[in-house]
Formats: sequence, structure tokens, C-alpha cells
Amino acid sequence: MFSDRTTVVLILLSIVLSLSLAAGITAAALARWDSSSIPTALARAGVAFGSTLSLGIAFIALVIAAWP
Repeated sequence: MFSDRTTVVLILLSIVLSLSLAAGITAAALARWDSSSIPTALARAGVAFGSTLSLGIAFIALVIAAWP
């Protein structure tokens, strides 16, 4: 079925997506706690989600490139 490499990549993608969602939700909650407006909180959440996802995808690319 799946090779070991495919399974590892899918697991890493799910972990990175989960961490990115958690970072975005946390950023929105902290922005609202700081009395920011809802659009500002959503913008901060989007930035946190996007940056975390970008770093995670770069990490996965590094793992794939270093795979023997």
C-alpha cells in the first residue's frame, strides 16, 4: 500500500496543520484578550497560521530532502 516515506510525510503534514491551526486560534484569542477588534484578531490569526504552516512545510521539505 503506502511506502514508509509516504506515511511519514502524511503524518508530518497532519501534525504541522494541527500546530498551525492551534497557533492561529491562540493568536486570535490573545488578540481579542488584548481588546483588539475582531478583524484585527482574524488578521493576526491568519499571519500566525500562515507563518507556522510555512515553517512546517519547510521542515517537511528538509526531511524529505535528507531522506536516504
